[in-house]
Amino acid sequence: MPSAINAAVAQQTAAGSVPSATIGTTEGAGGGTGGIYSAIISRNQPIISVKEKTYEELHKKCLEKNILYEDPDFPPNESSLFYSQKSPVKFEWKRPREICENPRFIIGGANRTDICQGELGNCWFLAAIACLTLNKKLLCRVIPHDQSFIQNYAGIFHFQFWRYGDWVDVVIDDCLPTYNNQLVFTKSSQRNEFWSALLEKAYAKLHGSYEALKGGNTTEAMEDFTGGVTEFYEIKDAPKDIYKIMKHAIDRGSLMASSIDDDLGFSYGAAPRSNIGELIARMVKNQENAQMTQPTVDYQGTDERPAWTIVPMQYETRMSCGLVKGHAYSVTAVEETIFKGEKIRLVRLRNPWGQVEWNGPWSDKSEEWNSVNEAEKIRLQHKVVEDGEFWISFQDFMRHFTKLEICNLTPDTLEVDKFQTWTVSVNEGRWVRGCSAGGCRNYPDTFWTNPQYRLKLLEEDDDPEDEEVICSFLVALMQKNRRKERKLGANLYTIGFAIYEMHGTKHHLQKDFFLYNASKARSKTYINMREISERFRLPPSEYVIIPSTYDPHQEGEFILRVFSEKRSLSEEVENMIEAEHPLPIIFVSDRANRNKEGTADENAGKDGEKTQADEKKVSAARCISSVLVSFQRSSTKACEESEEQKQFRNIFRQIAGDDMEINAEELRNVLNNVVKKHKDLRSEGFELESCRSMIALMDTDGSGKINFDEFRHLWDKIKSWQKIFKRYDTDHSGTINSYEMRNAVNDAGFRLNNQLYDIITMRYADKNMNIDFDSFICCFVRLDAMFRAFHAFDKDGDGIIKLNVLE
Repeated sequence: MPSAINAAVAQQTAAGSVPSATIGTTEGAGGGTGGIYSAIISRNQPIISVKEKTYEELHKKCLEKNILYEDPDFPPNESSLFYSQKSPVKFEWKRPREICENPRFIIGGANRTDICQGELGNCWFLAAIACLTLNKKLLCRVIPHDQSFIQNYAGIFHFQFWRYGDWVDVVIDDCLPTYNNQLVFTKSSQRNEFWSALLEKAYAKLHGSYEALKGGNTTEAMEDFTGGVTEFYEIKDAPKDIYKIMKHAIDRGSLMASSIDDDLGFSYGAAPRSNIGELIARMVKNQENAQMTQPTVDYQGTDERPAWTIVPMQYETRMSCGLVKGHAYSVTAVEETIFKGEKIRLVRLRNPWGQVEWNGPWSDKSEEWNSVNEAEKIRLQHKVVEDGEFWISFQDFMRHFTKLEICNLTPDTLEVDKFQTWTVSVNEGRWVRGCSAGGCRNYPDTFWTNPQYRLKLLEEDDDPEDEEVICSFLVALMQKNRRKERKLGANLYTIGFAIYEMHGTKHHLQKDFFLYNASKARSKTYINMREISERFRLPPSEYVIIPSTYDPHQEGEFILRVFSEKRSLSEEVENMIEAEHPLPIIFVSDRANRNKEGTADENAGKDGEKTQADEKKVSAARCISSVLVSFQRSSTKACEESEEQKQFRNIFRQIAGDDMEINAEELRNVLNNVVKKHKDLRSEGFELESCRSMIALMDTDGSGKINFDEFRHLWDKIKSWQKIFKRYDTDHSGTINSYEMRNAVNDAGFRLNNQLYDIITMRYADKNMNIDFDSFICCFVRLDAMFRAFHAFDKDGDGIIKLNVLE
């Protein structure tokens, strides 16, 4: 079940603690690698096509060629059904015309009683469909009605879903899995109606397979149908005016569902371990029972189907009152009526099974209806039929049900007496292991590295009855693509967020800020749901929102939506990319000639002395390392060369030769000899490839070597970077944690944005998220060279350069 961790407890728990409970495929638009954008979500946005060809183009092509469409991205085979196990029964994929005579897409309008659950544990999805049918405008957006098995039929259909900020069009063929000529999964109450089965197939394609739909929260599907924002209530902790909240939600077109946790704590929101063999065995038993009870009836071409006997999943428990634990119900109406002279509150629910109903007071056949006149029965649409829909008193609803989910088309839906237009901003981001996946406040050393989003609340609410100067807003944090990645072992993370007040800074807030400042607001719980949302009222000011997983090192993508009644600004806190006083690079066509400085006459006779010269170079490398160490200890800043510096130049000349340049191997010998003399620096030295990289970054004339001045610049930098490294290598292991790299980079004078920090972590950190001295120096050399090169090309200092291919 969704495992909730109280935010207050999360902050009090010792660091390192864990929660007490654990719990073509079409890519959604906006599923990139963490690009940041802000936008206003609108249900009237144009559809973003995710395929090379649109539905209209594919449909037209099939009609022209007189062929039926076959979907190459979601083929009619087992890969589209299950990912965890193989099916023990062979399913037959059939088009509706092969299943029955006279198939129809929709018969008499799509309504909530059309849907009957099949053998997949996706009651959460079907409950959302039943809710969707109550809003015809939304229904037509998700299910385009200009589709038919009669006119211009080509075996191709399409459905539209909201996907992380955009509407996407999912195209499918109409091949459906069957067993004994019966649909295996969702079906209509009328045998020849197929809109619900095809909608389920499109949704399965969106997530990679039918099995990916097993277990979930109704809010997931409701949001995917509307682009709305959901609010989640534990009924035992619901506000006193929960009935009014439900009533106004229904009146304003919100989608609503409820469920009952089982005795083991399982709710339909979780995804239990799949046992495909057991699932299929139940399905076979189901259909065999149906054939035994109705052996002589031919349903071909009729508008009815047998009332199959539903066998509950292993986590669904039917109670004596007729309700089912671990199961999702659609809330389809909230009404009041007069009973024996008193006003009584009622709730209408629907079981996605299409049968198995509440049998207590106000059920279909209960005696309470005898006291209700016919006009009132008609108004309440009371029917005595086993269709899965029933009325229950609000009092019994509150006693038996444990969770309530409401998907609001706009956040003002639940405001009882007012209606406003809310502004919406969307920020897209990701947590990167080792860099920006810092976990919750239990982990103060890494919490500050999480993505940060600045929120400016600019205007107070227009409420004359409220004397407080307050801004109302709602924050919704949604993790992306976890259901689709189930086949790779992904599960929903436990997520939450905190809100802090900040002033004046546009930079990423550092560790000390969070150690000495308390949050102004936060999500009530950390919970493993796709989205967590919370409503807040804070004074106008500037705030920062920190979205995080409960535990650090958990990598994933998310979107953060902020709904506000009045004008507000929401954006990611990003550092400007800059460096402190980068030294310019001087590009010369023949630097070697300049560096020789009168040494040409010393070239004579050198050809026969290579062995002796090589020995001198080795000795010189040892000497220069001693000189470099003494340089490191020296504090002189005189402009003229000291005796040590002159000695350093002479020794460098012995290593480099007459051209006064050294190659990668010579650089490696010098640097490693220096590193060996630092006993407090645990390092295996520099790899040859690292030195080649340094040479390549410092070399401006393509000679493959660096001269004396460039080596001096490199060494001066390495001295300062070495001090930074030792500062963060607190355990003297010869490595620093990748999360500390952000501070180390800042200390070195570089200002980078979050994307560059992510790249650094992925490029230089090892599997344990540590960075050794070699990688640390290589990273800083690269950063230094890049900034120097940029400033050399940025002639006019406007921060923009143009490069040709060679540059």
